[in-house]
Amino acid sequence: MEASISFKNINRIAIPAIIAGIAEPLISLTDIAIIGNVEENPVEALAAAGIVGSFLSAIIWIVAQTKTAISAIVSQHLGANRLHAVKTLIPQAIYFNFAFSLVIYFTTAFFAEAIFSAYNAEGLILSYSEEYYKIRALGYPLTLVTFAIFGVFRGLQNTLWAMKCSLAGAAVNVGLDFLLVYGIDGLIPAMHLKGAAYASLAAQATMLIMALWFFFKKTPFHLKLSFNINPRLKGLLLMAANLFVRTAALNFAIYLANAYATDYGKNYIAAQSILMNIWLFFSFFIDGYANAGNAIGGKLLGARDYKSLWELSKKISKYSIFIALILMAICALFYTEIGLIFNKEAAVLALFSSVFWIVLLMQPVNAIAFMFDGIFKGLGEAKYLRNLLLVATFLGFTPTLLISDYFGLQLYGIWIAFFVWMLIRSSALVIKFRRKYLHKEV
Repeated sequence: MEASISFKNINRIAIPAIIAGIAEPLISLTDIAIIGNVEENPVEALAAAGIVGSFLSAIIWIVAQTKTAISAIVSQHLGANRLHAVKTLIPQAIYFNFAFSLVIYFTTAFFAEAIFSAYNAEGLILSYSEEYYKIRALGYPLTLVTFAIFGVFRGLQNTLWAMKCSLAGAAVNVGLDFLLVYGIDGLIPAMHLKGAAYASLAAQATMLIMALWFFFKKTPFHLKLSFNINPRLKGLLLMAANLFVRTAALNFAIYLANAYATDYGKNYIAAQSILMNIWLFFSFFIDGYANAGNAIGGKLLGARDYKSLWELSKKISKYSIFIALILMAICALFYTEIGLIFNKEAAVLALFSSVFWIVLLMQPVNAIAFMFDGIFKGLGEAKYLRNLLLVATFLGFTPTLLISDYFGLQLYGIWIAFFVWMLIRSSALVIKFRRKYLHKEV
């Protein structure tokens, strides 16, 4: 199994995963950059896009955890040379995702006004948020089915197919954003925020169509549904349920941050929207190596190759930190210019610039946390990941945010809380992994 943890093989999985991973936040960043520069109410439109984007990410992250569960199970069975045992499981998991996405759509679209009021949105920001969300939410079935298929690809140690799908979707989104948000005189009316929502739907549809093509043409699986429940479905759904809870805690932290920022004022939530989406972009970028750890780690566990598993953790840690340092250096070099891409309001830019350095400083810590997250998911350690996120969120992030708010730190306090959150996650994962696998590797 030495070849599995070679630099070439790790990067064969990680680099396409990085490109595929950043395509989704790139869609949101494109929306925010374009919406933040419209002529009509740019600050309110930017704030609405940021709030809705955070809520969408929360929902998608929570319900798309079946992707990670599918990836872990497929990779473990691949390592044990038993793929035949999960052939009926895959369509059952994909149809589950589709049915669940419909439930999510109907329950959230109906209560959109109440949901975004809970984010402290009001007036024009609330109106924009509700309108934008009701269109974007139509994409839940498209995205969740696509993610389930991407989980199959990753479990088969192939992230190239997902990368191609994601790049095509990002290209469609960027092109349609310019056409639909700004419009073309005499041909296409300017649709502003609604135009960005329709562009995102088209991008999601593009990714799903391409993912289905690769699924049917390149994998040994099919979508023929067997009503004899695969015995592994219960384990997959249990793993996904633990990851649901974990991701719900993760997104509670993001919700709380945005709710506090909105309460501070429209300029604060506009700046927070930019900061959060850049943080998410960095997270998905670094997460490419976590995806490699997820896929390869599951395969090594299936083969009971603990020595290679230990070496994998060390190598991927180095690569992830290196990527984080490169991102920090680039952003430090273009510190002022980055804010101008998203908004031209002086007050928003001043708030953004005053806090952006904290987002940059935490990137190496994020890299370690995300990398071990990926490996633990591949090993099926969903219960531990769930408990750790609950501790980090409710005993780390939330108290820090409340204390910071009491002392009037505002956006500084929000990002200090995120830093504490990531420190708890990264340190606990490293300690757990060392205790469990350091002595097994010999």
